[in-house]
Amino acid sequence: MNVELLTKAKSLGFSDRQIAHLTGTTEDAIRAERKEIGLIPSYRLVDTCAAEFEAYTPYFYSTYDRGDDETKPSDKKKVMILGGGPNRIGQGIEFDYCCVHAAFALKEDGFETLMVNSNPETVSTDYDTSDKLYFEPLTLEDVLHIYEREKCWGAIAQFGGQTPLNLALALQKNGVNIIGTSPQSIEIAEDRKLFAAMLDKLKIPQPPNGLATNEAEALVISKRLTYPVLVRPSFVLGGRAMQIVYSDSELSHYMRFAVEASPERPVLVDKFLEDATEVDVDCITDVGHFKNPDEGTIVIGGMLEHIEFAGVHSGDAAMVLPPHTLSERVINIIREYTHAMARELKVIGLMNVQYAVKGDTVYVLEVNPRASRTVPFVSKAIGYPLAKLAAKVMAGKTLKELNFTKEIWTKYWAVKESVFPFNKFHGQDILLSPEMRSTGEVMGLDTDLGIAYAKSQMAANAPLPMSGRVFISVSDMHKKEAVEVAKKFVDLGFEIVSTSGTATVLEQAGLKVQRIFKLSEGRPNAVDLLKNREIQLVINTPSGQTPRADEVKIRTTAVYTGTPIMTTISGAEAAALGIAALKKSGYGVKTVQEYH
Repeated sequence: MNVELLTKAKSLGFSDRQIAHLTGTTEDAIRAERKEIGLIPSYRLVDTCAAEFEAYTPYFYSTYDRGDDETKPSDKKKVMILGGGPNRIGQGIEFDYCCVHAAFALKEDGFETLMVNSNPETVSTDYDTSDKLYFEPLTLEDVLHIYEREKCWGAIAQFGGQTPLNLALALQKNGVNIIGTSPQSIEIAEDRKLFAAMLDKLKIPQPPNGLATNEAEALVISKRLTYPVLVRPSFVLGGRAMQIVYSDSELSHYMRFAVEASPERPVLVDKFLEDATEVDVDCITDVGHFKNPDEGTIVIGGMLEHIEFAGVHSGDAAMVLPPHTLSERVINIIREYTHAMARELKVIGLMNVQYAVKGDTVYVLEVNPRASRTVPFVSKAIGYPLAKLAAKVMAGKTLKELNFTKEIWTKYWAVKESVFPFNKFHGQDILLSPEMRSTGEVMGLDTDLGIAYAKSQMAANAPLPMSGRVFISVSDMHKKEAVEVAKKFVDLGFEIVSTSGTATVLEQAGLKVQRIFKLSEGRPNAVDLLKNREIQLVINTPSGQTPRADEVKIRTTAVYTGTPIMTTISGAEAAALGIAALKKSGYGVKTVQEYH
C-alpha cells in the first residue's frame, strides 16, 4: 500500500475497513496512515436548485475528489445526531421520529444540530429539520470525519435504534463525546454475561438462559432449559434471525443455516415462557448526571401491556396503555425493577425494558438504554414529548428543570395496533414471530377499552364486523379456550362456522355450529366461503411451529379478501370485547388534544 494507491482507493469509494481487510491490516492503521498524509474527505453541498440559482440548503455529502470544501463551520456548540440508516420492512419510522424531535429540542436550547443519516425517505433527512444534514453511511469512519471536521461538542447515539448504538463504544474510543447514557452502560445491557451479573446483583429474575458459540453448546443448553427455547444472535435490529424453537432438529437447523455463531458473537438461548404476558416500559431519567444515583429523577413514561402473548416482536404486537389485566402488585414490581436498573446503569435520557409476567412472577427479558419503538406512541398517548425531553436531559438539563417529574397514568385507553404489508407478499404466512414484520402503527383512543381496540382495528386493517359468520379453527392446545370465545360471539348474534375437529369440541359445549370441509376434504371449504364474502371474521391459531399448508392458505385468503383475522385467543377475546362495546354504545371521535 502506498500513497498513490491509497488515494486512488479512497476516491473510488473503498472504506478504510475494506482496504484494511484487503491488505491484512486494521481499520485504525489505515485511518492513521491517511491522516498522516492529509488524505481526508471534503464535503460538497447537494445542489437542490439544479444549478439554476444558488442553493442554500445545508445538505452535504463527502468526496475524495480534490476540490473546495463547502461546509462553513460556525462558532456555535454543536451536537451530532446519528439516525437509523436506510429503512427496510420490519423497521418502522419510530426512531426517525425520535431523531427529529431531538433536533428540534436541541435547537430550542441554542445548539447547532447536525443530522447524520443515509435515508432519503424520512423527515430527519429533510433539509430544514436540522441545521446541517450529512447524507452519509452510519459507519465509524464516516461519523468520525464529520465529528472532527465540525469540531462537535457531543454526539447522540440513543435515538437511531441499534445501528448507532453498536457504534457508540468505538466512537468513544476515538475521542467522541457520547452524550447521554455512557457506552459502558450500553455494553452492560447488550452483553448477556454482564447483564446477567447485573440482574443477579439487583435480585431481579430473568428467564433461565445460556450462551452458545456453536451447535453442540446450543443443544446442551436447550436440554438443560427444556423446549421451547428462544434463540437469537446478539446485537440485532428488529428481532432479525430470532426464533422460537421446539426440538433438537429445529435448533440444529437454526445454528447451521440462520446464524454465524462465534465467541465474539454468541447465540443467546432463553427458556421461552409460553402464555406469559409481555409488558413494554419506557422511562426517562437523569440519574447519570448525579454522583449519587439515588438523587436523580426517574419517570416511567408508559407501561404497555401486549395483547398477544410473549414471543411476538414489540414492533408487531398490539398493546394497551395503561396495562389492562395486570394486578397492582405486579405493576409495583415492574416499577421497582425499572427504577433499580435505571439507577444501576446510570441512565441519562431514555430506557426501554421488556418484561414477561407469568403468574405473579415478573421476568426481565431485555433492557435497551435508548429510545425504543414505542416512544412516539407513548408520547402521543400521554401528551408529553419524551424524545424532546430526553434530548434536553442528555445535553445537561435535569427533569426537575424541565418540570417533568411525575408518572402520567391516563384516564383513557390507548391501543396500539401494527400495520403489515402482507397483501403485497403473495402466499406469505401472516403469523407473527420474534422477527419484526410491520411497516407502521396506528392508535385507538377511548375511555372504553373495547371501543379503543375497535378503533385501532378500523385504522389498521379491516374493521370488526357487527354481524355475520365467524370461522373458528384452532390448535388442540387452544380448543378449551376457543369454547369460551365462541360463546361470546354467539351471544353477540354471530353464527359459528368450523371444521370437524374444532366443531366437535364446540358442539359438545352445546353450541350450534355449521360444519364445513377442510381444504383437503373437498368443497365448500373456508377458502371458498372467504372468497364469496360469506365469512366476516376468522379465528385461526397455528398448530405448531411449522404451520400446515391449508392453514397458511386460509390466513392469506383472509388478508386478500380484507376479512379481519385473529391468530391468537387473546386477539379473538379483544375482538369480542370491541364488538360488544360498539354494539352497546357505538363510538365517538375526539382529537388527541381533547384527551390531553
